[in-house]
Amino acid sequence: MFGGIAFMSHGRMFIGVLGDTLMARVGPNGYAEALQQPWAREMDFTGKPMKGYVFVAPEGFESDYGLEYWLTRCLEFVESLPPK
Repeated sequence: MFGGIAFMSHGRMFIGVLGDTLMARVGPNGYAEALQQPWAREMDFTGKPMKGYVFVAPEGFESDYGLEYWLTRCLEFVESLPPK
């Protein structure tokens, strides 16, 4: 998915890796806050920003704390969605 590795929960992508960049699905309500985090930027995979998704540079998830932050945030969003 997206030309990289994607991780799914309940049939929905919640986080992935594209090259050395993390793709984080934070949802539309968490988008602005996610962009304020260090090393996060708009996910412009298609040439235009994809609201609800951000790219995170390696520095933002190289520590256990950083990786856990993004994993938890993305998983919580996906688990808040209604069942498919």
